[in-house]
Amino acid sequence: MAKLWGKDYDLDAEVEAFTVGDDYVLDRALAEADALASIAHARTLARAGLLTKQELAALEKGLRGIAKDARAGKFAIAREDEDVHTAIENRLTAEAGEAGKKIHAARSRNDQVIAAMRVWARGEVFSLASEVLSLAGALCDFAKANADVPIVGRTHMQPAMPSSLGLWAAAYAESLLDDISLLRAGAELLDQCPLGSAASYGVPVDLDREFTARELGFSRAQNNVLYANTSRGKFEAALLAAASHVMLDLSRLAQDAILYSLPEFGYIHLPRELCSGSSIMPQKKNPCVLELVRAKAAGVIAAEGEVLQLLRALPSGYNRDHQETKRPFLRALATTRASVRVVDLTVRRLEVDREACLAAFTPEVFATDAALEKAAAGTPWRDAYREVGLNLDKLAARDPVEAINKKTHLGGTGRLNLCRAGELAAEHQSWIDTARARIEKVERKLLGE
Repeated sequence: MAKLWGKDYDLDAEVEAFTVGDDYVLDRALAEADALASIAHARTLARAGLLTKQELAALEKGLRGIAKDARAGKFAIAREDEDVHTAIENRLTAEAGEAGKKIHAARSRNDQVIAAMRVWARGEVFSLASEVLSLAGALCDFAKANADVPIVGRTHMQPAMPSSLGLWAAAYAESLLDDISLLRAGAELLDQCPLGSAASYGVPVDLDREFTARELGFSRAQNNVLYANTSRGKFEAALLAAASHVMLDLSRLAQDAILYSLPEFGYIHLPRELCSGSSIMPQKKNPCVLELVRAKAAGVIAAEGEVLQLLRALPSGYNRDHQETKRPFLRALATTRASVRVVDLTVRRLEVDREACLAAFTPEVFATDAALEKAAAGTPWRDAYREVGLNLDKLAARDPVEAINKKTHLGGTGRLNLCRAGELAAEHQSWIDTARARIEKVERKLLGE
């Protein structure tokens, strides 16, 4: 197979294996995106007079076939190809002859891979945002259904004040909705077309870069050609930061759910179909899915750091180090999406034991409520605090449901204000639907559908 950088010599076999790495495997995810970006690039070349109408038609036909095969999982990339870009060009040359040899004019593998990554990643962002939105919705539904189910709120892991399962679930819902805002910020960064920047310094060809951007559905061309290349990894890290926040929430939610499902708590029960067994202990139903989410969060958070560490000491311009940002980026986004889906499944099947929740309350949990009542009656707060604290043994049991319903201020257990989360969710959904529809329309047009 011909290499895009081919010269009059062959690389040492061990060096080739080291430099190629697993790019040819990772790139299978990017094949359709690369084909779409190549169609836009070909149209720009024709606009600049570097391709005839016949050559453009032949290239578009070939690239559409590649995109179709890639979507069906039938586009093969061999190790000898090195990457998806070579595999596509080799197939185009085999099918379209001389036209295939012209597709790479005024383009480097640098701006080519950045474009493919952004076309692929924007679709992933929409999908991840949709999945996070679904989970937030499931948590809001759980919160609404269990708004009056009291649980012992804890600080330092010790019993603190009356809380509720509704407050617990709504807290994670609101946090995840904020995570979608971070995803949207990452999507805004991605919405810049790098094509035409070539190897970091542009080309001496009158390319209409704004035309290329419009053809690919980007809102704008990335202006500075050097920055277009040095932003590789930077934009990916921004998305990984958003993914890290999602996984942070999932990990803490998973930890809470594991804790609340312990026999010593018993607030909730995990359906057995979501639990794995033990190879030696017949009675075990293990929350393995939640434990794995907790563990995988570390990998996603580390991926953000890995990408930033790869970039931190690079000089301007393209460096082969950039290749190493692809693996953690692809892996972390896939892990985040899978984790969101299994947690969504888990939340929707949680079983609540109201009696166990009520039984967990002891009089000390109402100490703060008692002190505040004294303060409201005129006792200085510090005196009320001391009086209750020195007489904990005299506290009487209270009704936990009544206690949580008294907190009617905004966001309290008696006023969760879930409509605010609903409004934000609707706004996020509108963004997803509008942006996705616009991109899908562009991509259908590129594919001639």
